[in-house]
Amino acid sequence: MRILLFFDLPVETTVEKRAYRHFRKYLVQEGFIMLQQSVYSKLVLNGTTANLLKNRIKKACPTKGLVQVLTITEKQYANIDLMVGFQQDKVLDDDSRLTII
Repeated sequence: MRILLFFDLPVETTVEKRAYRHFRKYLVQEGFIMLQQSVYSKLVLNGTTANLLKNRIKKACPTKGLVQVLTITEKQYANIDLMVGFQQDKVLDDDSRLTII
């Protein structure tokens, strides 16, 4: 499963800019990868993990702006059609979920 997160936050005042930076930094620390400007994606194991992540995101959301979360399957994610531009191939070398037996 994938979590797609879309957000549109105001950045007119210094307080709003700080809230934006804090939220974006939180998303990166949670393991989200930027797909586009203000569109982030994270791979989750199952629906339970997705719901737990949504609850954590809800607690970290700024008070102003728009934050939306969409949960889709890997098959649906694989069917995304690229119309213009290029797909960013970013290799993650993170072993935080690595289990050595």
